[in-house]
This record gives sequence, structure tokens and C-alpha cells, in this order.
Amino acid sequence: MTAIWQNDGTNWHLLVPTGFPNEATLHDLVEQASHLLPLAGSPRLIVIGREVQPGNGYEDLIVIEPAGRLAVIEIKLARNAEARRAVIGQVLAYAAYLWGMDQRTLEEDVLSKHLRNRGYESLAQAVASNDQVGSFDAEEFAAGISESLKLGRIRLVFILDDAPEELIRLVSYLETTFERLLIDLITISAYIVNGSQILVPQHVEAEPKQEVTEAALEARSKGEWRLVEGANDFLAGLDTAPAPVRTLLGRLCDWVIALEQARLVKPYTYHGKAGILTLLPRLQADNAGLVSIYNNNGSAYIQFWRSVFERRAPVALAHVEASIMPIKQGNTTREISDKLLEELTAAYKEANSRAIKV
Repeated sequence: MTAIWQNDGTNWHLLVPTGFPNEATLHDLVEQASHLLPLAGSPRLIVIGREVQPGNGYEDLIVIEPAGRLAVIEIKLARNAEARRAVIGQVLAYAAYLWGMDQRTLEEDVLSKHLRNRGYESLAQAVASNDQVGSFDAEEFAAGISESLKLGRIRLVFILDDAPEELIRLVSYLETTFERLLIDLITISAYIVNGSQILVPQHVEAEPKQEVTEAALEARSKGEWRLVEGANDFLAGLDTAPAPVRTLLGRLCDWVIALEQARLVKPYTYHGKAGILTLLPRLQADNAGLVSIYNNNGSAYIQFWRSVFERRAPVALAHVEASIMPIKQGNTTREISDKLLEELTAAYKEANSRAIKV
């Protein structure tokens, strides 16, 4: 959770979020300023409809991306009981209703009233009329929306003032298990500073975190697992690895240390069960990494986190996939070339550049 401190001239004080009086207020904010949302891949969003009825029930917002991907957005306050489990079922039901639908049915039967209310004749016209750089391509858009509907590649967005742990775990499970799902879990915190409202939108990463929590103190005290800052513990663990693996892991460790010296990452070493060591080169702005590096009892490999790539390094993601290999959420490789490390270095540089802009 982000901590915001204010100095009143005498001392530093931790600001407490003011929250939102009701869901309608947060709903209005998201509709009016959807560009504030830190979504994976940083797409531009065009809001098409509010309180749209796909099947039984109403979806808070339906939006379209310039590439033709549809997104359904559900907005809840954390105090709403539905913010824990029911919201997942709601959004999946809406996405399932849209899955397999053709564009004409979508525009005429589901979105016609909403398109008219916003002055649009069609989804293509909505995107074209909001294109400020002249990049709209009607054929590419048609192909994109056709694929989104046919394959069910619909972005699912959950927006809350605070994300319950149960919801974070559910989103993590869905995105890791079902590779076609693209899910964004966003929290928006509101503060009042000198009479002005300050908003802090954050992308809650779906990557399973290996943090030390109060609930895990007992396991930690038994030496079952622990998270340590830095790469020293990972380096020390190389002594027991077979020679070829030790050489590869040493090269990877040197690479992470170079990233740290360039202030691109903050490394951590995770001591797992059964002696498994994981080196985590994390982005400081996210406390999540593009990759994880494993020393698994004599086996070395890199694991990729696509959701972080899409949000922080989409350009580098395209380069890696075009020249080396596809990147999925949680897939691994033992083929670690100099070219791959060069591309990953570029990815971390891009990720930091985007973090600075935010």
C-alpha cells in the first residue's frame, strides 16, 4: 500500500485516504478520467457505455481500445461485500455473454442506445473520432474487434478504493491459469492536501508475491522460507550447484547486480522450501519484476511475468517475442542467451522510464 507523508512545517505526518462517499462518485471519476488508469500495455480507452446490459445484469462501463479489444469495467468500494468474490463472477458472466457475438449484434442489440447517447454511429466511428494522431486503420480495427469477440479476448478491469486480499488472490489465480484472460486490478486512493484532491491510482500486480507477512512469521521462524534484500544470498547458494549451472547462474547474478548498479532494479533473494533459491530483480515503483531467476537444486531457469511486461515494457515485449520467444504469464526458459539478456535489459530500462513518467 502506498504511504503518502506531508510535512506541515514542524513534522512529517502520514496522510489517511479520505475514500469515496459512494460507488457513484468513484464511477463518475473513472468515466470522466479513464486515462488515469494504469492498465497493462497503457492502452487509450474510449468509453462507450455506462450501466450497459449484456445479458442479465448491468456492467458499470464498457470501453473500446483503438486496437479493437473490448474491456468491461466493474467498480466497487472495498466495503461492499461483492468486492471479494461476487464481482469476479459478475464480470466473467458479462465477458462470456459477449464471447462469440458478432460486431453488428453488439452494436445494434447491446450498445446502440449508448453509442447514440455519446454521438457515435458505430464503434469504429467512436475510435476514429478520438484519434488525435491519425493512426486509425478501419481494417485493422475491424480485425481486432472480431478477434476480441470471437476468441473472448476481452479485458477485465476491477476498480476499487482498496483491494481485499481475497480478490487479489482470485485475480492472480485466473490470470496465471487462463492465459487468454487479461485482467487489471486497479485501486484508486483519494487524499486531500491543502484543500486539493490528490488521486493515487495503482495497478495491483497479479503476480503471486513472495512477501513476508505477519501470518508467515511462524513459518519464517522455522526456517522454511524467507525473503532477503540483495543478491548476496543467491550468490552464496551457487557453491553447491553443478559447474555448468553455477556458471550460468553466476552470469545471471552479475546481470542483476549490473541492473541494480544502474538503479533499474532492487534485487531480493527468496529462500523457498526444499532449498530452492529465487533471485527477484524488482522494479521499485511496482515491487514486482519482469522476470524471476531460479536455482532449483542444480537447475537454472528464468520465469517471465507477462502482465508486468504489458504494463511497463510493451515495446520490449514485442521485441522479445519477435526475435526470441513468446512471453506468457509464468512461462520459463533454460535457454538464456546474451541476446535475451540484452532485450531484458532494454525492457527494464523501458519499465523505469514509464515509471518515472507516471
